Amino acid sequence: MPRLTIHRLPMAHPGDVSALAGLLESGALAPGSVRAVIGKTEGNGGLNDFTRGFFTQSLLHLLSAATGEAPGTLAARIPCVLSGGTEGVLSPHYMIFAAEPGDGAEGLAIGTAFAPPAAPGDVGNDAQIARVAAATRAAMADAGIENPARVALAQVKSPAGGPGLLLRSVAAGAMGAALALGDVSAASARGDALLEDLDLFSSRVSASAGVEVLRDEVVVLGHAPGWAPGLSIAVRPMADALDLAAVQSAFRAAGLEADPDVPPGQRPRIRAVLAKGEPDRTRLVRGQRHTMIGDTDLDAQRHLRAALGAVVAAVAGDGRVFVSGGAAHQGPPGGGIVAVIAASSGEDA
Repeated sequence: MPRLTIHRLPMAHPGDVSALAGLLESGALAPGSVRAVIGKTEGNGGLNDFTRGFFTQSLLHLLSAATGEAPGTLAARIPCVLSGGTEGVLSPHYMIFAAEPGDGAEGLAIGTAFAPPAAPGDVGNDAQIARVAAATRAAMADAGIENPARVALAQVKSPAGGPGLLLRSVAAGAMGAALALGDVSAASARGDALLEDLDLFSSRVSASAGVEVLRDEVVVLGHAPGWAPGLSIAVRPMADALDLAAVQSAFRAAGLEADPDVPPGQRPRIRAVLAKGEPDRTRLVRGQRHTMIGDTDLDAQRHLRAALGAVVAAVAGDGRVFVSGGAAHQGPPGGGIVAVIAASSGEDA
């Protein structure tokens, strides 16, 4: 029987995997148990962001040396979902999701899957929606989750597709996962709805895109039989980037106090915090004008990551928060989602 473990590790620079190396060398983590990696690097999050590829290369070389498998083989089975941009108080970090031996009737499960390689520019369309939907269903099967209602979160990483296509690729990845989870109907999940009909969304999907991946990658987290207990996950929709109540609700539902923030003694139980946000297209937040717009000074998504990151990190009491912009079809329009994974009380920190 498997047991999901999550190690949240710091990075001193975009190629720093020394914390993971320490776990492998000490025997605290078996190299063959790694199932997925999700993290934040300090790049700009754009098409020219080299930090994600740099980290992925460093990670694969380390795991290759530890397992004896070729980096390409590892890349074909371990999704590496990276988001660039640690503006404000956000801290570069990565989370190692591993399936280790354990006993239990039911617990938090992980499943992964890859879509076929995408042709250049073949993103942001009906074909990508179908590819991601199929990969999401495959990831569910890999986790042993038969009922889509048991999925707590689907994390998608897609190819950027080139200039002008990055946000369409993110949107298609989100729509495909939403379709597989039953949160959007097959009749509605169409390419012409991407970035247009924002009332089509899932509050259980987080999606991003980058030049460092060549095909859609999916990580599914949910509850399934045969997995050991010990981890709790809570996901909440956010109405806007100031939705402190939703953030606190997610921490509380994961078994942590948040009044207003998580007490220092409970913070070691936090295993992962992930959030998606989107500058509201109405240019208003709670009736007041915002200036999160793309211009020659600072991209709108960088404004968003800094603002939302501060809200979430303040509750977590820790800057190691995965905050990603481009939240179309991920939570309510102008809002987003927040997910918290925590170890149960009494579990090792």
